[in-house]
Parts: sequence; C-alpha cells; structure tokens
Amino acid sequence: MKTVIITGASGNLGLAVTKNFLDKGYRVIATAANESEKNALSPLEHVDVQVVNLMQEEEAYAFVESNIKKYGAIDAALLLVGGFAAGNIASTSGADLHKQFSLNFETAYFITRPLFQHMMEKNRGNLVFIGARPAINAVQGHGLLAYSLSKSLLFKLAEFLNEEAKGRNVSVAVVVPSTLDTLLNRKSMPEADPSNWVRPEQVAEILEFIISEKGGPLRETIVKVYNNA
Repeated sequence: MKTVIITGASGNLGLAVTKNFLDKGYRVIATAANESEKNALSPLEHVDVQVVNLMQEEEAYAFVESNIKKYGAIDAALLLVGGFAAGNIASTSGADLHKQFSLNFETAYFITRPLFQHMMEKNRGNLVFIGARPAINAVQGHGLLAYSLSKSLLFKLAEFLNEEAKGRNVSVAVVVPSTLDTLLNRKSMPEADPSNWVRPEQVAEILEFIISEKGGPLRETIVKVYNNA
C-alpha cells in the first residue's frame, strides 16, 4: 500500500483527489489548515487528517518528519494548496506579492524540502505540484501578476529537482488545469460553458496515474489539463 500526502485536501480539487485515492486503496495523509477544514473531511473513512500551517517552515518540516516516523516511508505527495488573486503591476504591492508567494510556492516548498531528501534516500518517490496556465502563458496571465509569478516558481523548482534526481526513481511533475468545473466558477462565470472546463475528478485520475506503477517511467512531466477551455 502506497502512502501519499495530499495537502489542501478539503478544497474543491483536494476533496475529489482524496476520495479518488482512498477508493483506490492508498493510505492518505491529508492536511487541513484548521479544525473547520478538518471537520469537512470527517465523513471520509480511513484518512489521517492533520491540521498544519504549511506557510510555517518549521511546522511543515515537523509534519513531514513525524509522518515518516509514523509510516516508515512517504511514497508520494500531491501539493494542492494554493490561492488566487487578481491585479496588474500598478495594483500589486509587495505585500500582495508575498501573500501569493507564500500561499502558492512556500506551502509546496516547505513540504518538498524534507520530502525530496527522504525520497532521494529511499531512491523512490513522486512529488506533484499544481501549476497554472497563466504562469506559462502571458496572455492568460494578464491582470494576474502575483498569482502567475508565484505559480511560475513551481515549474522552475520541478526543473531543478528533476535535474538533481536524474538516474534515480524520484520524479517531480507539474499538473496544469485550466478552469475547474466547480460551483463557485459556475456562479462567477454564468455565461461560460462548463462542459469545456475540467472536472476535479478528471484531474484526480491524472494525478493517480502519475504516481502509479503505470506512470513510473514518466520524467520531467508537465501535464496540461485544459479540455476545451
């Protein structure tokens, strides 16, 4: 049985991913930012939900270390925590930039740092980041400066780590969804056709493939999950 960490497990994407991995027999360690998020996951069975502030490096490090001791090895991590903000350079302050940097990059980096070392020692493991199309397409990123910059760092981090892990069974992937088909997005974009979007369950299936035995040969993986959006 593979042991996988899923951060941001109570979100629209996180909940679908967590259900998918539980259904397929994975041992899931899910993170929640607070007790309210933890309670949102309480209906799910056989999931180890832990409250942790992933924007605090020491707390994230302690979370990883305690779970390595508890379970012996962590096989994969799906780093789904993130947040969105609009704004061009005129309206984006340093504080705005740092908030997005902390939410979209540091929450992944602080988990990745100890986990990558653990996986390199074990000579196996998968890390998956959730990227964003505005980070790799300037047209899509218009008016989303802080968000796009913070997400772009995940692509570079994956590139650096994959270079370090060459010849090993450790791989870092970035999955890039377009618009997710969620209730919030349907309400905020009532004129759009949600059939062109991506369902969270579809992303969950792709994430499971990446870390499964079938996805074992994949390296330096960037998966653009755009559908027709």
